[in-house]
Amino acid sequence: MGKIRIKTEGDEAKSNKIKKLKKVNSFSGDKNEINQKVEASIDNEINIVASSSKTEIKDKNKISTYKEKLSKNQSLRSKKYQDIAGKVDRKKTYSLDEALVLLPELQITKFDESVELHINTTESGLSGNIQLPHGTGKKIRVAIADEKTIAEIENGKIDFDILLAEPEMMPKLAKIAKYLGPRGLMPNPKNGTVTQNIQESAKKYELGQVSYKTESKTPLLHLLVGKVSFGKEKLTENIKIAVQTVQPKYMQKIIIKSTMSPGIRIEISSI
Repeated sequence: MGKIRIKTEGDEAKSNKIKKLKKVNSFSGDKNEINQKVEASIDNEINIVASSSKTEIKDKNKISTYKEKLSKNQSLRSKKYQDIAGKVDRKKTYSLDEALVLLPELQITKFDESVELHINTTESGLSGNIQLPHGTGKKIRVAIADEKTIAEIENGKIDFDILLAEPEMMPKLAKIAKYLGPRGLMPNPKNGTVTQNIQESAKKYELGQVSYKTESKTPLLHLLVGKVSFGKEKLTENIKIAVQTVQPKYMQKIIIKSTMSPGIRIEISSI
């Protein structure tokens, strides 16, 4: 019985390559030496392809691991959450009216949840202020930068949501920037927290003005626009002002949700 030879894909590719490149009659020199050089070149190419394939397999393994973790996290959600999540059609883009009717049905807690907008923007670096007609439902604590406030911050006391400063105070705030910066509390002329009209600015923030800014590394914007208890009419007015201020031309996608609810995608043109 004759020998059976199994030719792998690598062997076949190598053989064909050698036949194509190794035309002995066109070379001068020793045939064995030419064969060795050609085969060494082919082996190198095959090793590169094999290495590339291994990298591709590793990438696929990473994706698979990520999907497994995501599936596991979803399975950790409470049954109550999974029940209400089923009320949201993930493939549908809702009008603002439809979303605000659905939102109260998605509550799973006893406290009055905040209503949030999460916006994919066309670019990073967007920032400014929004004067919400009905506020956020959250009491905003405003502090004014002075020597006493600086001393308290140095001692670890930060009991405010907004810090306002006059321009001449900014050099003195440099030494506490390491405490304020990571919390997003450092006064900045771009968002109106550095101003000569301190009292006027403080009143605006207390009445519902909020500052907005996209994330530093990604074009994402997160806005607090009220409480579920506001009802459809007040939330609609707040959301319309927020979208008009940021401008729809900078928006790609908007998700509305409450603190603990699943997100609802809304049609930008419906706002």
